[in-house]
Amino acid sequence: MPKKRKKKKTFSAVQAVREMARERVGSPKPSRLVPAKKTKPEKHKPTLGRLLEDQ
Repeated sequence: MPKKRKKKKTFSAVQAVREMARERVGSPKPSRLVPAKKTKPEKHKPTLGRLLEDQ
């Protein structure tokens, strides 16, 4: 079987502008994860034994 030819990448203005901006300003800071608001609270209260273990 003959190998497939690599597809030529077309010019993307967006990519070119981003590359130039990274050269001048630097790469953007990584984003932080936002904790989900819909997380369920614990079903059971911690027992006295567990509270004393943590200390």
